[in-house]
Amino acid sequence: MKKWYNNLGLSNNKRMKKFLQIFFIVLGIIFFIIIIAGAYLYVADPYEIKSLIKSLTEQTTPIKQEKGVVVDKNPLLSPTQEQMLEKVGIDPSTLPTKITPAMEQCFYDKLGNKRANEIKGGSDPTPGDYFLARSCL
Repeated sequence: MKKWYNNLGLSNNKRMKKFLQIFFIVLGIIFFIIIIAGAYLYVADPYEIKSLIKSLTEQTTPIKQEKGVVVDKNPLLSPTQEQMLEKVGIDPSTLPTKITPAMEQCFYDKLGNKRANEIKGGSDPTPGDYFLARSCL
């Protein structure tokens, strides 16, 4: 009884070569698509990843503090809010010191009225709040 692949006229070596050839062509196409998608995401930056990478890789200069003196890095934030932002790696001194009406409206649009009013009243912002509203800054 002849096997079906023998009807194709291919020996075991030829079949293996053909399989490997097709396999590596498919892998090459998938790799090429991933490269093109990565280049598009880097250039177009629809998710604002460049600014996030830049903020994470920037070297921040430490502020010298005298003993017992607390340095206010941002006058709009309470000390606990500043500490919360520093814990997630955000330097409060890089945030704006004045909030424009357009920025405030953006916060309300991104965070919702309830959460924006809580933060405005002194509640600590969460990392999620920052990432939602970072385009407003």
